[in-house]
Amino acid sequence: MQKEFILTEALTTLHKVFGYSEFRGKQQAVVEHVCSGGDALVLMPTGGGKSLCYQLPALLRDGLAIVVSPLIALMQNQVEALQQLGIEAAYLNSSLNAEETQRITSQVLAGQTKILYVAPERLMVNSFLSLLQQVDTHVRLALFAIDEAHCVSQWGHDFRPEYRQLTILHDRFPHVPRIALTATADAPTRAEIVEQLSLENAEQFVSSFDRPNIRYRITQKNNARQQLLHFLETEHSDDAGIVYCLSRKKVEETAAWLKDQGWKALPYHAGLDSKIREANQRKFLQEEGVVMVATVAFGMGIDKPNVRFVAHLDIPKSMEGYYQETGRAGRDGLGANAWMTYGLGDVVSMRQMLDSGDAPEERKRVERQKLDALLGFCESTSCRHQTLLRYFGEEHPGDCGQCDNCLTPVDTWDATQASQMALSCVYRTGQRFGVVHLIDVLLGKNTPRIEQFGHQQLSTFGIGKALTQTQWSSIFRQLVAVGFLESDITSYGGLKLTELAKPVLRSEQEVWLRRDVEVTQRKTSKAERASRSKEAYAGANEDPLWQALKDKRMELAKEQGVPPYLIFHDSTLLEILNQKPQTLDDLAKISGVGQAKLLRYGDAFLEVLAD
Repeated sequence: MQKEFILTEALTTLHKVFGYSEFRGKQQAVVEHVCSGGDALVLMPTGGGKSLCYQLPALLRDGLAIVVSPLIALMQNQVEALQQLGIEAAYLNSSLNAEETQRITSQVLAGQTKILYVAPERLMVNSFLSLLQQVDTHVRLALFAIDEAHCVSQWGHDFRPEYRQLTILHDRFPHVPRIALTATADAPTRAEIVEQLSLENAEQFVSSFDRPNIRYRITQKNNARQQLLHFLETEHSDDAGIVYCLSRKKVEETAAWLKDQGWKALPYHAGLDSKIREANQRKFLQEEGVVMVATVAFGMGIDKPNVRFVAHLDIPKSMEGYYQETGRAGRDGLGANAWMTYGLGDVVSMRQMLDSGDAPEERKRVERQKLDALLGFCESTSCRHQTLLRYFGEEHPGDCGQCDNCLTPVDTWDATQASQMALSCVYRTGQRFGVVHLIDVLLGKNTPRIEQFGHQQLSTFGIGKALTQTQWSSIFRQLVAVGFLESDITSYGGLKLTELAKPVLRSEQEVWLRRDVEVTQRKTSKAERASRSKEAYAGANEDPLWQALKDKRMELAKEQGVPPYLIFHDSTLLEILNQKPQTLDDLAKISGVGQAKLLRYGDAFLEVLAD
């Protein structure tokens, strides 16, 4: 296709089908490149419009587009969204019976399907490869899109070995353009994607990883449940969100506790019965204000745009994991919170988990480095957006004004002497005791355990009385985070010195630590909660028309058995609220209202506006 013709057709289809008047970021460049037959590697943040980068070329190029997707839920969600736009889309996966599979296969061979989603495992089956050969001969293959391409990385958090065999697509169909897409890839992962998928000649389109609408906040752990409750009550009383926990047990206990507190909370982890998982996921997607308490088993493929917060009660394993999990908030571009509470226990537990795993030593080393980067992020006193982007090899132009460190700058203090006391205490107690015991020694507490080991005789006994137990806990947490101390798996969480500690003990290096603010909780009155309006919605919650529009959206969604956001995103609904279109022509100018949705839902929403 000629470049000018491609752009004209692309803009027309963008507006007519998707309801957008212009491209965002690098979307136009990607679309033009793939439509021209070129291979592409696309790195774009969650909510940045990755799907459009292959969906639009799929509509503009002749033939069938094949999309490789790792999860059934992701396929179903994408297909439902495309069908709402009037696009002939389908999926083939293990959730279908033989009759349904045959029906879709027949439609594909007849050229009645434009976009087909499949799992990577299916592409390895000879019968499916034969089907693709028939399609290419009689209908034509438009392109191959490899979604969530970071799954190819064996060092990544979502490794899928089947992804490493996808070079078969290029081997069998070298004339069909390929586009690999991901929202999460540091430089090594990016190189691995290129190598494993034979994309050396592909054009790389790397967008900014920044999510300026997300407010990052990290707080010291001090009764995590109550801290979470305070966060929810003060900022997210009616919002959908995700609470991540490390263990299945903690997921279930936290979900049950939140439910007892009056929240619509549901658990999700891999150990639950599949029917329960599916039912809970469906409620989260199709109902408003549901809080999903989950392990990392929940998230990939959850395309709910109005998730207003992601909370972590335990630290993730890596910056990639944290970025991807927090990225599930605010996909609609409106304001969202990424909130985490963590403490020394999290650091020790995570390091023990890594050290005691069955992974090869090389992989453990990589995972330790990734965890260390995340701990450095947690303890950083600089802009969270800057620190996060720097990890992905990108510079942020300045302070974001959208994170805890920018909004309430952190005070630091010269903790050299206190650090020497802490490190000396670790050394003199034999480098095998946990932080509780070490603090007892520093504070000079004559506990039975102290006396059992004779630690009241040590020179470090009682030398730390000038500081509180909370302050010492903060010091030890930060010394572990910056690498002066590490947990010893052979002593069940005991701390030991690292090589980095020696210059500190010899007074050759200063240590500056962040001064943690003492946490105080205050009950929020019902009147305060009722009077609050969320910043992201610019007062919309106070407008009865906003609720009427949401009610109509929910009514239409229930009629079709689809999530409300597949009718219209919150951002589209807000624009309808603010613009108050009077005619179908006016409504067609609203971002996100394509022709199919205009014809299907336009009159219904105009009636609401007219009441």
